Amino acid sequence: MITRELAVALRDSGLVWHPAEGDRFQLDLPNEVELEAEAEVYTVSEMTIEARQTPSGTDLAFNGTTEWALDAVTLADAVWLPGEDQLRELLRGTFRSLVRLDDAFRVEIEIAGVSLAFEHPDPAEAYGRALLELISRSQ
Repeated sequence: MITRELAVALRDSGLVWHPAEGDRFQLDLPNEVELEAEAEVYTVSEMTIEARQTPSGTDLAFNGTTEWALDAVTLADAVWLPGEDQLRELLRGTFRSLVRLDDAFRVEIEIAGVSLAFEHPDPAEAYGRALLELISRSQ
């Protein structure tokens, strides 16, 4: 799983999240809310937390079975933690390879004929860093 810091950087760079069953996220609420709630990882699931379309956008509705009593939060109050497979899919045609090294994984992408490599002990984090670079170069 990618770090919260990388997830926030991806969101801030313009990555748009369309919540789907199984997606993981953390809350990103105002300072007066307990930090424990922000640290917990939630999963979108029809039974507990579902994405609902509202006139103002998408809300994540907590269906009363979670520990923390929330009715709903807006998508802006959540930080998506995309999985390795989702990150690889978002790299689309730029993705070239994932290589296991002795102590890390290397993700290689190609942007406009230039090969770039991103290494990290967690392959999801390497994919996320590659995606952040792709987004930043496409702006």
